[in-house]
Amino acid sequence: MPVESARPRDDKCFHVLSLDGGGAKGFYTLGALKEIEGLTGGPLCEKFGLIFGTSTGAIIAALLGLGRSVEEISELYRTHVVKVMSAWLPSAKTAALEALATEVFGDLKFDAFKTEMGIVGTRWKEERPIIFKTNQRQAYAGKATFEPGFGATLADAVIGSCSAYPFFEKKIVAISHGERIEVRDGGFVANNPTLYAIADATESLGFSRADVRVVSIGVGEYPSPKLPAWSVRKWASKLPTMKFLQKTLEINTQSMDQLRKVVFRDVRTIRINNKYTQPEMATDMLEVDPDKLNLLWQRGRDSARELEADLRQLLS
Repeated sequence: MPVESARPRDDKCFHVLSLDGGGAKGFYTLGALKEIEGLTGGPLCEKFGLIFGTSTGAIIAALLGLGRSVEEISELYRTHVVKVMSAWLPSAKTAALEALATEVFGDLKFDAFKTEMGIVGTRWKEERPIIFKTNQRQAYAGKATFEPGFGATLADAVIGSCSAYPFFEKKIVAISHGERIEVRDGGFVANNPTLYAIADATESLGFSRADVRVVSIGVGEYPSPKLPAWSVRKWASKLPTMKFLQKTLEINTQSMDQLRKVVFRDVRTIRINNKYTQPEMATDMLEVDPDKLNLLWQRGRDSARELEADLRQLLS
């Protein structure tokens, strides 16, 4: 993608979209996006000059960046999420995720995107973030040798961003010049990637803070589900490593948003991430009940509708 492509889409404002991680709870994200797509009246890649995503948000972000409609992405989720999340062994979950990525991304690379992108992962052995990007101007260092997505395929980058240990196996991503790096879930560094996205827009791409407009979408906050004793998911959720992971991701999400409010308090941002306390809303990232997933979709739409006037003004 040409370096010059990072520009405001229809006026002086530069619009940024940021999508949290959260497994099956991404149905909430899709519900909110359905309303936002309706407000923009076209593909979201044409409205947002930069889209960031982590984990399940990376899948959605990548598909939006390729020009897919929210309805198309939602249909893919309805078909594949239950297959991925209902698998018991990490190897089976990983295989189902790889099948999904192969189906929707094939061998595409980062030059296929129609807008600027950021897919957040974790370089596990180096204990640092890795963000697969599209534009040389997004690079903080190494601009002279920049390659979109480090030369990786979209499928590999997205799988890496979703590889949450211990739910999924590690992902070895092949990048340029034959290098191979171990990538794990982006939620370990930024489950809510909004802070990174705004930094890209302002510090890398060079847009004035006054001209940047951000829509940040979470996956909602819910009570823990009460599962029957025979449920495999119940026993999995009791494992210390899994409980620790889910708590870590939740803390990460909130801390990143608090820091965003301090560092970029002057950047106009709408955050969609409602909290629910009703027992019928109890769920987690491994949800496989179609009725509950549909309820998350509906709540995401409701959450966006509550902010419709603000969204319309921000996106206009």
